[in-house]
Amino acid sequence: MRALLPTLTFTLAALALPALAAPDEEALGKLGYKPCKDVLASLSPEECIVWVMTHYEAIYPAHKVQKGAAPRALKRAAQEPALELDMFLAENRNTGLLVMRGDTVLAERYQYQRTAESRFVSMSMAKTLVALLVGIALHEKKIASIDDPVQTYVPELKGHPYGETPIRHMLTMSSGVKFDEIYGGDSDMMRMANALLFQKGPAGAAAMLPYNKRVAEAGKRWSYSSGDTFVLGLVVRGATGRSLSDYFSEKIWQPMGAEADAGWNIDPAGNETGWFCFSATLRDWARLGLLLADRGARDGKQVIPAEWVKAATSAQGPSPGYGYQTWVHMQGDRFHLRGLRGQAVWVHPATRTVVVHTAVYRIGWQAAVTAQGNFFDAVLKTLGN
Repeated sequence: MRALLPTLTFTLAALALPALAAPDEEALGKLGYKPCKDVLASLSPEECIVWVMTHYEAIYPAHKVQKGAAPRALKRAAQEPALELDMFLAENRNTGLLVMRGDTVLAERYQYQRTAESRFVSMSMAKTLVALLVGIALHEKKIASIDDPVQTYVPELKGHPYGETPIRHMLTMSSGVKFDEIYGGDSDMMRMANALLFQKGPAGAAAMLPYNKRVAEAGKRWSYSSGDTFVLGLVVRGATGRSLSDYFSEKIWQPMGAEADAGWNIDPAGNETGWFCFSATLRDWARLGLLLADRGARDGKQVIPAEWVKAATSAQGPSPGYGYQTWVHMQGDRFHLRGLRGQAVWVHPATRTVVVHTAVYRIGWQAAVTAQGNFFDAVLKTLGN
């Protein structure tokens, strides 16, 4: 490893790097990346999307996730390793890119006039956060067992297919409840977003009552569903009596050592959306990745139960590529949090390597996942094991 500068919390001045041309700058609103009216969240027009993806808390109601008094200090490499960053930046619509090994930031870049102070919305990376809270509530015996049905903690769903589904199968996206994860039209996904994020109601458990058709036995078929995650968030709230934002702040964000407050968007009744809309700085996403790389521990103190982190980031249920609301890999040596339009935190626990990538890709998973996976492989190869 190259020589390191003394441990510090960075200032923006320390990150002065030559500006590089980013893809599609003109189409994405280069003239200031100004606020837009009548935006539609992550489905907004191209010229609005850069601004939207760092301003969810300003656009839609949100709860603050309070940071602690003492952020976890990060070190910075005296010189960037040869990671082909410029090529990756030039070929992909990155808003932010950070590479870290252990507590040392090896590279940190921003594009489209975003900065280290920008709070980047998670999209579906937030799903993993909800699963981590389930594990903590289980450890604290607020949830007795993940084999309990949802209705034990969300009585408003008693007798509903979601209510009758064990928490375990909600964690693995195998509830068996029909939910169309289609980002447009009159899909289940859009109706739920319209009710909850766009504040048109109904809220909470009532918003899930229309999704009442069981198409598979619970635990037998994997089907990606943001509805499953929103219900999981209601389980955590029902079990703990706390909002997800307060619970996450106390149990993870503060003990993890976040340097900035985060935000989590809420429905009309004050329930966090859960399946997405957690906004945080790039460095705090990296701190979370490091916490997970270290099996939930910081400086020898367990923040998240180690066995839960291990289970959540390993294959569970009917899909070999999915754990507890977390994407895992066949080789079993890495996992990642993933969000629509290219948001991701990639983690290699054995080497404590973390890559955070926020982006404004066009809608769709595969281009982002392929580019990120190739870049992550290259980073691991360059840095060695």
